Amino acid sequence: MKFLDEAKIFIKSGDGGAGCIGFRREKFIEFGGPDGGNGGKGGSIIFEAVSNLNTLIDFRYHQHFKAEKGGQGMGESRTGPSGKDLVIKVPVGTQILAEDKETLLADFTEDGQRLVFLKGGDGGFGNEHYKSSTNRAPRKSTPGWPGEEMWVWLRLKLIADVGVVGLPNAGKSTFLSVVSRAKPKIADYPFTTLVPNLGVVYIHDKEFVIADVPGLIEGAHEGVGLGTRFLGHVERCKVILHLIDGTLEDVVGAYKIIRHELELYGQDLVEKPEVLALNKCDALTEEATAEKSKALKKVTGKEVFTMSSLSRQGVPQVLDRLLSYIVGEK
Repeated sequence: MKFLDEAKIFIKSGDGGAGCIGFRREKFIEFGGPDGGNGGKGGSIIFEAVSNLNTLIDFRYHQHFKAEKGGQGMGESRTGPSGKDLVIKVPVGTQILAEDKETLLADFTEDGQRLVFLKGGDGGFGNEHYKSSTNRAPRKSTPGWPGEEMWVWLRLKLIADVGVVGLPNAGKSTFLSVVSRAKPKIADYPFTTLVPNLGVVYIHDKEFVIADVPGLIEGAHEGVGLGTRFLGHVERCKVILHLIDGTLEDVVGAYKIIRHELELYGQDLVEKPEVLALNKCDALTEEATAEKSKALKKVTGKEVFTMSSLSRQGVPQVLDRLLSYIVGEK
């Protein structure tokens, strides 16, 4: 299934049905009064968050959504049938933005969350509604009220416990494939991962969700590379796993680039708990590993885990630390 985390759609609630002009016509009733019924109410546009969806790809091919119109009123004081509501199902984590792509209109963070987004138009009045002591035979009715319509943006921000960040080729996809059943594309060149991947980790009779966010580069907060589009997926994570390629000459510089981008992006990303891990240590000597780990610790003031996703060296310790943040021990 292809991943899509943004889509623009047109939505319109149903128009109300028109009122009816009618008069009672029965044998032996010479002066039958007005009996035109009211029009039916138009259908509403309803959004519902469901857990079995994790992409907005369906909205690439279906972009116009219109609820059913209300039925016209009928004689014998019969109200027209109401139009059916249209329920649009979206993945948990979806935000609805106005056409300016900035104004947040709704945010779906829980499975089963529903919102009547656009209400259907009310039905028009039939001539029976206008009957009075001074007007016994009104010939007036009103059309139904129009429904609401607008263009909106859907933006998906993945719901994950852990967001894995790092420069391209830091080993994020390999780490995800080792600790979960996810099968992301893995290769030894930058930007192998072009979309976020999710994996479920099972450890100590508990489970948590990890999101492998595509590699960030300098200027990502302004959209450079894969940019802000994927930084948004880190916003909902409880803890960040920052992987640094241990084979790089300047591991401190690599760390600073990512932290700087998180800071410039905003949304309090730099305030989230961070687990720092020096990856690919199986390709380093013990002396080089210790030297680079010490340099990182000196700059960050944080504990630096040394690990290798391929050999699984240090991976259990990293998972234990992530779990401690998720369950609230840290």
